[in-house]
Amino acid sequence: MLLLSLLSALILAKLTLAQVGPGVVTGNTAVHDPTICKDSAGKYFIFSTAPGIEIRTSTDRTAWTLVGKVWPNGANWTDEYTGTSNGNIWAPDCYYSNGQFWLYYSASSFGSQKSAIFLAKSTTGLPGSWSHQGMITSTTNNNNYNAIDPNLLVDGGNWYLSLGSWWTGIKLQNVTSSTGKVSGSSVTSIAQRTANGGAIEASVIYKSGSYYYLFTSWDHCCAGTSSDYNIRCATIPPLCNDRPTGGYVDKNGVALTAGGGTLVLGSHGNIVGPGGQDVMTDNDGPILIYHYYTPSGSFLGINRLDFSSGWPVVV
Repeated sequence: MLLLSLLSALILAKLTLAQVGPGVVTGNTAVHDPTICKDSAGKYFIFSTAPGIEIRTSTDRTAWTLVGKVWPNGANWTDEYTGTSNGNIWAPDCYYSNGQFWLYYSASSFGSQKSAIFLAKSTTGLPGSWSHQGMITSTTNNNNYNAIDPNLLVDGGNWYLSLGSWWTGIKLQNVTSSTGKVSGSSVTSIAQRTANGGAIEASVIYKSGSYYYLFTSWDHCCAGTSSDYNIRCATIPPLCNDRPTGGYVDKNGVALTAGGGTLVLGSHGNIVGPGGQDVMTDNDGPILIYHYYTPSGSFLGINRLDFSSGWPVVV
């Protein structure tokens, strides 16, 4: 009877957790398109879309403090792409290694392919410490994709940058590890939708064990509680899974280049339009971070991911 009661309690706890949604976060959590890093001292950093790119820090991944901006005085080299002075800089992506922060970010305006991705570096991650490394890649109306939403994958000695939003979807380019900059002109297509106007963006490639997983955000962000953003995932079948450069399929075997994508997290309860995600490995396993909407704005969501079934499950 005691064992049965304990099992019932565990099941109830799991169900309650699933109903709660994001894990508990406190402090200043009004973010959009968050990316997360952890430095060698164990401090967490979140960078997010804003004029100058906002920086938040935490010592426990729960309580967050807004500490300033990457570019406190603006980033005038992005004005050409945002179409305004000191406009929003979009969807940063951070990587930390050997005492160095690498931060990719994009500049554009809604509905435009006049877009560019830039790189910054810092040894502390704090406001005023960043050095401008220049433009990494760009697009114009002559391209069939859009150079926003960068995400860096470091896979051993190989570095890759995934990028793209709408149009012909998600692309992959090789990166030189010493500079962090795109090498060569080759652009590989790894995901595309035709449904809902081709609404796919915010790619993240994450390696769990020996498998590569491609996370994307589908449908529409940025409309408050009218947003229908959702997070999808795919992986590469075992026989092709020796590199992250293509062949992603969803749980039903539908190729991502043909509109496939298994739902990981969608709207539920008072959590509306989760997306703009990032994935990192922490001491307690894989961590999914994202923004979601309430009537008061967009806020930070943090959950653990369980890959034990072969597919990521939010816990």
